[in-house]
Amino acid sequence: MINKNRVVVTGIGSITPIGNNVEEYWISLISGKNGSAPITYFDTKKYKTKFACELKNYDPDIFFSKKEQRKLDPCAQYGIVASSEAIKNSGINFSKEKKERIGVIWSSGIGGLLNLEESISDYVNGGKNPRFSPFFIPKMLIDITAGFISMNYGLHGPNYATVSACASSSNAIVDAYHLICLGKADMMVTGGSEAAITQSGVGGFNALHALSTRNEDYKTASRPFDRDRDGFVLGEGAGCLILEEYKHAKRRGANIYAEIGGVGMSGDAYHITAPHPEGKGIVIAMKTAIEDAGIGYDEVDHINAHGTSTLLGDLAEMKAIQEVFHENVYNIDINSTKSMTGHLLGAAGAIEAIAAILPLSKKIIPPTINLFHIDKKIDSKISFTPKKAINREVKISICNTFGFGGHNVCILFKKLDV
Repeated sequence: MINKNRVVVTGIGSITPIGNNVEEYWISLISGKNGSAPITYFDTKKYKTKFACELKNYDPDIFFSKKEQRKLDPCAQYGIVASSEAIKNSGINFSKEKKERIGVIWSSGIGGLLNLEESISDYVNGGKNPRFSPFFIPKMLIDITAGFISMNYGLHGPNYATVSACASSSNAIVDAYHLICLGKADMMVTGGSEAAITQSGVGGFNALHALSTRNEDYKTASRPFDRDRDGFVLGEGAGCLILEEYKHAKRRGANIYAEIGGVGMSGDAYHITAPHPEGKGIVIAMKTAIEDAGIGYDEVDHINAHGTSTLLGDLAEMKAIQEVFHENVYNIDINSTKSMTGHLLGAAGAIEAIAAILPLSKKIIPPTINLFHIDKKIDSKISFTPKKAINREVKISICNTFGFGGHNVCILFKKLDV
């Protein structure tokens, strides 16, 4: 067995549709706040879906100069904002560290989509800038956020991006974890961002019949595990974790939120957009994470489910969870925070990792809102934390994330056992 370094979480940052920092995000989560509202970014007359979970009161002028904004798609902006909060939250003083031992792994499912749309439209239709900007390619690239974060702090450690659709930021976290485990880094800035509430983003997902079209009742449209769910609600934002080697964190007196106990990854090898109907790949990922952590199946307290509110996805995940945990499933509180935030695609894993980590210290599990009637194909005796947050001692929390292409990631967080 490989002797691995222990890896802990020492900083968190986020910008989400229900809060522009971690404190706001957490208060909204435990309050059951809904982030869904009519789309304001463009005219939705042509679109089947007319609502989404946009950021609220985000002002780029607070964070970036006009010159910087010209270089940054919103996707990169959100990532830089979340990483800045996480780094500050970690209390790290980079001037006292070996910067070649600190890296950045960032992610996005789609990247600079707004930049792509606007640039092509202007070029083809003779808009306000009827030429391609020299920033067009960099603004579109998914890896550019990792580059900007590293440049902002002079970090010379491993630096790259992961892309696995909606599992992207979870894969980034896993890669960062592995680098520290293997002694290749002391600390990693990792997470993901997404800004896909655009005309092509909404139109494309509508073409896949993936989005809810509950336009007259958009507040309850994201309803994971509910009998009447009809698709996910598109969200945007970013989440960031600071991962650190345990002894390194202890030496500098860092606040430790959680330890990563184990991780699991798998492929469905089934379909481009649909999950394996029996959740085969999900089972593999979850079992791998639990075995990696060396714990029993009866020790898991909480699962932050992928729970997108799609017909096939929610059923596949629950079949997998029941296959993995058997009778132990009735002792686990399961929730889906997408009922509040919508689906942040490539950033989902990062913001939901935070939602899985905080119950370890807060002793509160956020609810699954909009759960009116549990799907008849799902065991109604399972706790989905419906409508209201619950108080519970949580020692082990799991975060599930899955993406188009059959990508499955499971990260197991545990309360620090010194």
